Amino acid sequence: MKKISENPMKKIWEKVKNDRGLQITIGMVVIGIVGLIALSKVFSGNNNKPATENEQSGAEEQEFEYSSEFPDFNKKQQPLNPDEVSPISGLKCEEPANKDRRPIAVMLAADKSVRPLSGNSTADMVIEMPVITASVTRLMAIYVCNSPEEIGSIRSARHDYLTLAKGLDAIYAHWGGSHFALEMLKNKNTVPDLDALANKGGAFYRKPGIPAPDNGFTSYEGLLSSAKSLGYRTENHFEGYPHREESPMNERGKGGTLTVGFASQFRVQYTYDPKTNSYLRKWGGRIDTDANTKEQVAPKNVIVMFANSRQIEGQYNDVDVEGEGDLYAYIEGKEIKGKWEKKKGNCVIGNELVCLNSAKLKFLNENGEEIKLIPGQIWVEVLEPGQKLKWEPVTI
Repeated sequence: MKKISENPMKKIWEKVKNDRGLQITIGMVVIGIVGLIALSKVFSGNNNKPATENEQSGAEEQEFEYSSEFPDFNKKQQPLNPDEVSPISGLKCEEPANKDRRPIAVMLAADKSVRPLSGNSTADMVIEMPVITASVTRLMAIYVCNSPEEIGSIRSARHDYLTLAKGLDAIYAHWGGSHFALEMLKNKNTVPDLDALANKGGAFYRKPGIPAPDNGFTSYEGLLSSAKSLGYRTENHFEGYPHREESPMNERGKGGTLTVGFASQFRVQYTYDPKTNSYLRKWGGRIDTDANTKEQVAPKNVIVMFANSRQIEGQYNDVDVEGEGDLYAYIEGKEIKGKWEKKKGNCVIGNELVCLNSAKLKFLNENGEEIKLIPGQIWVEVLEPGQKLKWEPVTI
């Protein structure tokens, strides 16, 4: 039988125990190591101070720094419109002081069951784009001038709308949201957040007699009061969009019909009326009215953008509203071809879906200059490539 050898560590210990010189050498090495560790603590500035909870988790929130290429909304921008008007619509507000109010962007449903919406005709700007690829759309209405007593039906936040709201320097109002959007909204540098689920300030309410989720509403004054109570800046710092005077009647188009080919009940049609110089809106084949005013929605400027869209999870999709793409503007009965642009980079939050930043959504002509709009509501439609866009002008 093979003999098991003696434990080698035992031999080493016996040697150390019997060799005084070796003991001194080992002791000096240990003292040196301890000294080096102590010095490294001193020079690193830690001085044996325990780590805070944030340092342990790595979750400390950093203050966002703007790049010189992107607007810093901590500073007020020089307005593009020389007159005392809304920076977005270019209209004189009934209450002159309202022109200086920070935009409030409100998420609205587009489903047939919620129509007519409340407050959609009095928004300075409305952006409509898909929340399910090639199917359901949703609206974001942006308010500066007017103060609707009722706005709704309110819907949930989406991450691609967040970056558009950021570029408008807007406070963002919604009822819950996708987990993508809600995670982003935890960062204070995203957008000032008014969520009906928390309902801090009590701006949101459920209307009796209407089934959920269609029964969520708010008011402009309620939103403004909530924003103030949360300590949000309420003064506008956004430069706005450039405007020009309306052309005389003989220089306008004679009429025409614009079809924006969203799917089924979401299909939109505009009929240009040269007398009012506006585009009368139909939705799903029916006249689109505002429940507050009982009047037909009639924007002065219709902008159609093309942007790729893809389904990313269940009922959620992702629209490429950063970068650039084809654009068609309809103003005074005429079609203007150009590009839309929202610069990428300098992300407040950057992930595989979005680089959320302060870059403005710009509407450019073929020379790369911002298109000058006429004073009035702006309605932006975001179509996917392949969806129908048809302009049929009256020529006689």
